[in-house]
Amino acid sequence: MPIKPIIKSSILSVALLGVVACESVQTTQGGAVGVDRRQQMLVSSQEIDAAASKEYAQVLAEAKKKNLLNRNAAQTQRVRNIANRLIPQTGVFRPDALKWQWEINVLSSDEPNAWCMPGGKIAVYTGLIDKLSITDDELAAVMGHEIAHALREHARERASQQAVAGSAISIGAALLGIGDLGQQSAQYAYMGLLGLPNSRSNETEADRIGVELAARAGYNPQAAVSLWQKMAKLGGEEPMKFMSTHPSSADRIADLTVYAQRVDPLYQQTRKTR
Repeated sequence: MPIKPIIKSSILSVALLGVVACESVQTTQGGAVGVDRRQQMLVSSQEIDAAASKEYAQVLAEAKKKNLLNRNAAQTQRVRNIANRLIPQTGVFRPDALKWQWEINVLSSDEPNAWCMPGGKIAVYTGLIDKLSITDDELAAVMGHEIAHALREHARERASQQAVAGSAISIGAALLGIGDLGQQSAQYAYMGLLGLPNSRSNETEADRIGVELAARAGYNPQAAVSLWQKMAKLGGEEPMKFMSTHPSSADRIADLTVYAQRVDPLYQQTRKTR
């Protein structure tokens, strides 16, 4: 049965309220790499930080239960030493990050991975260290990249985008009467045209901020290039660029080459003072 005009108007009003409720924020200062895009946020940072802190505690508890948490003392200290040089540099992009309750831990896993949850909750997997025979400079590039995601609040931004997109798609489906199949098609279209490119943009921002954090901490920013060359060899065949949430290895390496050169003077200056 067709939706009455008055109901359509009410649904549209709800959708517009959701869009208006988005707050335009500047999460970070631009730094030498010039990442200064304003972001639209609907979800509060307090909600995201609280959820991240809870999830991180659960991850650590599970790892400890399985004897997978910080098993190698020397390896853990190595990771923490690098993090402790990177974290003071976060104030260049956002001074409040210096007051975050940072945590750095190593999880035993064959997966070559690392991440930083909102609020500074870092985990590095042993697979990343062992499989890549990673240098300190390359590890700084990885950790700088992951820290940059937290500084830019990309998790909060994605949650906000998904909340708005989900509401808009559901409302549009109701207005147009396209049913579940049509709604699913609209969701696929959103991911292909907006969602995935936005995610790739986030990755590029994190790459650029990451090399600056590393350079300011006294780590060679060129290591970001060698890191992703190693990752490309390890990763094998990549998905089609159109359907990937990350830039292609070739695009990533090309961009990092440019930005590593841009922040090299910061690295050279830091080397003189260390």
